[in-house]
Amino acid sequence: MAAMMAGASAPSPFYPLLQQEIGFSAATLTGIFAVYTIALLATLLFFGSLSDHLGRRPVISGGFALMAVSLLMFWHAETVTALMLARVLQGVAAGLLLSALSAVVVDFEPKSRPGSASIWNSVVPLAGLAFGALAAGLLMDLTDGAKAEVFGTLVVTYVICALAIWLVPETAARHEGLLASLKPRIGVPQAASAAFWRSAPAVIAGWATGGLYLSLGAPLVRHVFGRQDHVSQAFVIVLLCGFGAIACYVARTHSSRRVTLYGTSALALGTALSLIAIAWPSLPVYLVALSIAGTGFGTCFYGVLRSIVPVVRPDERGELFAALFTLSYLAFGLPTLLAGVSVGFFGLTATVLGYGALIVVFSAVAGFLRKFRTAE
Repeated sequence: MAAMMAGASAPSPFYPLLQQEIGFSAATLTGIFAVYTIALLATLLFFGSLSDHLGRRPVISGGFALMAVSLLMFWHAETVTALMLARVLQGVAAGLLLSALSAVVVDFEPKSRPGSASIWNSVVPLAGLAFGALAAGLLMDLTDGAKAEVFGTLVVTYVICALAIWLVPETAARHEGLLASLKPRIGVPQAASAAFWRSAPAVIAGWATGGLYLSLGAPLVRHVFGRQDHVSQAFVIVLLCGFGAIACYVARTHSSRRVTLYGTSALALGTALSLIAIAWPSLPVYLVALSIAGTGFGTCFYGVLRSIVPVVRPDERGELFAALFTLSYLAFGLPTLLAGVSVGFFGLTATVLGYGALIVVFSAVAGFLRKFRTAE
């Protein structure tokens, strides 16, 4: 899972460079993010519960094989169309892998450590995102062949993962209903329904924040704060996801309600501070704000996992994670797409300020709703 998420963030530091080499606008950049999200959502819609019926290993192996092909295409892309195709294929691969990998982590949770799967399903993806962006940014500043080193390494890693998963015991036996599961639908298992919808506003707030910074964070550092080095641009993702991972681990001893309340508060505060930093402008304040928002990004998702994972049967886990990631990536992708359209009309800074203001309001509302509902 860490390797998969590293591949999701590694392209981000390359986008400003690709904008110069290929020549495309900020609106096109958000479109490249959007097609990834659309492909991922469509895959979750049709194939989200596939591993519950076909088995975890075939789905994970196929997902990593597709991921290797997509990064190979991205590596050699020389046109916007090629970038779009690479991102579509990566979205399909990520859709297959997200629900299956999250489910298999829960399948292997030691009975002596209940709840540990939710910790690792929160910490590891965020750590992978942070590592992928940092490694790419460092290599871009230190070497002339960063593309080959970053994407070549990822392609080899994904091929190894596609083969190595067959050495792991299968945790979800094949059973009937495979064809029926391919009908486009998103369902939440009945046992988790109440907790899922109670937590939905926090999920939306967290992933909308992630969409803002992962799509427009690096261009902001370049155009608003004037930093041209790639490490500084990648550091947006490192801070957001790195502090998110740390916060999830620190929060492991607290109740899911308390964790989620903290997460929504940190999102609102951190995003508000980032808007002040952009309007100022002040890069140090912006980086501090990102760190605070990152803790909220991580803990919002972790608190939700703590609420819903323990209550579903093993053969419902793929379906549950498909529904959760569908909601997450809708919150991630739709605002990003709208922001891309807005950049063309209002400019980068004004769009980010407006987007961020909406996140502050929504995060505060999500925290308010969670606080005054029945405690868990």
